Amino acid sequence: MSKKFYITTPIYYVNAHPHIGHAYTTLACDTIARRHRTLGDDTWFLTGTDEHGQKIERAAQAAGKTPQQFTDEISEEFRTLWDRMGLTYDDYIRTTSDRHKQGVQALWKRIKDNGHIYKSHYTGQYCVFDELYVDSVGPGAPCPECGRPTETVKEENYFFTLSAFQDQLIRLYTEQPDFIRPETRRNEVLSFVRGGLRDLSISRSTFSWGIPVPDDPKHVIYVWLDALANYITALGYGSNDTTKFDKYWPADVHMIGKEIVRFHCVYWPAFLLAAGLPLPKGIVAHGWLLFEESKMSKSRGNIVRAETIVDVLGGDALRYFLLREVVFGQDGSFSFDALVQRYNSDLANGLGNLASRTLTMITRYFKGEVPYPSHTAHTPADAAIADAAKKVIADYGALFDQFQFSRALEAAWGLVAAVDKYIVENEPWALDEKKNEESRSRLATVLYTSAEALRIVTALAHPVMPDATTKIWAQMGLGDIKKFDLTQLQWGQLRLGTKLGEVQPVFPRADKSAVERMQQMEEQSASVGTDVSPVQPSEVRPRAAMSATATAPVKPAAAIPDGKISIDDFAKVELRVAQVKTAERVKGADKLLRLEVDLGTEVRQLVAGIAEAYEPEALIGRKVVIVANLAPRKLRGLESNGMIVAASPEGGKPVLASFLEDVPIGTRLK
Repeated sequence: MSKKFYITTPIYYVNAHPHIGHAYTTLACDTIARRHRTLGDDTWFLTGTDEHGQKIERAAQAAGKTPQQFTDEISEEFRTLWDRMGLTYDDYIRTTSDRHKQGVQALWKRIKDNGHIYKSHYTGQYCVFDELYVDSVGPGAPCPECGRPTETVKEENYFFTLSAFQDQLIRLYTEQPDFIRPETRRNEVLSFVRGGLRDLSISRSTFSWGIPVPDDPKHVIYVWLDALANYITALGYGSNDTTKFDKYWPADVHMIGKEIVRFHCVYWPAFLLAAGLPLPKGIVAHGWLLFEESKMSKSRGNIVRAETIVDVLGGDALRYFLLREVVFGQDGSFSFDALVQRYNSDLANGLGNLASRTLTMITRYFKGEVPYPSHTAHTPADAAIADAAKKVIADYGALFDQFQFSRALEAAWGLVAAVDKYIVENEPWALDEKKNEESRSRLATVLYTSAEALRIVTALAHPVMPDATTKIWAQMGLGDIKKFDLTQLQWGQLRLGTKLGEVQPVFPRADKSAVERMQQMEEQSASVGTDVSPVQPSEVRPRAAMSATATAPVKPAAAIPDGKISIDDFAKVELRVAQVKTAERVKGADKLLRLEVDLGTEVRQLVAGIAEAYEPEALIGRKVVIVANLAPRKLRGLESNGMIVAASPEGGKPVLASFLEDVPIGTRLK
């Protein structure tokens, strides 16, 4: 019997066009929803847009539009992007919709009838940008959340008895430690609530763009009470049909960004307690996606559009990068260079290469049918792959359920690397050349083992990369991957004699031009202008220092002592992390090895004098440091495009430079 699973994104505020930060949250939820569907759960996935508030009213006025016209346009941009990315949301809620207004007013009435709303006056500071009452600062002081100037507000309001729920909230956080994740966010909220809660103003009367308070239409409902209610109004709360509400509420996961933790973890459960409604089961807060070490912001000009990446590398590349590269819950860095490096190393050279070489060899050596693995031709290496696959199946699910997406994918791609090494060591091409029964049986075993491991990684990765895995699954002759029951995944299910489909590359390598194209597309977008709300003076970063630097006279360079180089000279040497893909001895040269190394954006051939210190097979998969911008030269007729870095003690063997920590391929040493 299936169980229900209800997951929500925050609803996105329509004061800015959608960018990769919005996509990060939404595709994470989409991935979780897809996984629960493959597990057979009755899943409901909600997203939408938050469209009320003073900030929207002002932005619309500045744009010469009505608030409704303004919100219609931006909300449609979000929905169009989610559809283009293939996100599988079940409902898209807008706070300007009639169904939402009806539900919010019903929630207000219920809270008021329970004695938790009263009328009074508010005098204090208000941050329009965050739609946040700020009691801790004086007139004109900056908002403690965003740093923008606050405005002094003096008006008649309705208040919510937030202070009455302080003890209940503390018990909630302590008795249900998983209610807020990660623990750092839980501790922040617990500290805030223990510091004391004051009653909260939950209406405004100085502007009109919002939902009217029932029976008192000169007031509009506070935008956060309005917005947070979307999680239940989308299910029909307050309507004549509460079938979905009765079925799916409470939510299993509210996924949010860390900047809105207080609203979701303090105000929202307090509103629900006041209304006598069940609380969500858990709230998960992720970190910010940083670009050039800063949070993406239209005022900083460092916004990256998801469309750019989808156009150049495809949606699966973006999905994989964000979930693999960023430790969920922490801030993560984004750059086009890192994206292309991860794409080439993990997808083009990793899963894509494994699928292509394995299925191509089955097509070539066994007429496109999955071969029979001989029991007599089994070796410990075969068993090791099977054991690794079984462990990945167990670990992957547990890590995913803990929102440790990066570790889950790392485990799955560890299996990809193990199979790559297994293929290199067992040399199926050499087995085919021997043309005897024993070699033929061994060849069948190697290719079956490789294909079965490929099938398992593909099934596990499907919620993360739905398009690519669908193609690989079909190429393996396994039909529609959406029909596969992930709860039944285990080693040995690949049926013998399965006829493969047409084998085609799934992840073609991206060259350096991919980065340039994405940068150009973003520059063109920025030149057109994408701001939809007026920029506040506090958002403009001063450029005086930049101008002064540009016009300052150039000082003569200081003299460099003999035998030493300047920092400028050192900066010319480009040292990068690479991974050895193949290694072999150079005929007639005792000290030389020919290596092919992966730099993330390309694979290069190097010739290195390390043959006396290292066996070729021991280098496969090892990360090394190379000089990447060295002019090519030929050694024994082989062109070497770079130089491997090693320490060579006097009279001793060379020792390769390496790392104790895991460093991404292509990383530059500084």
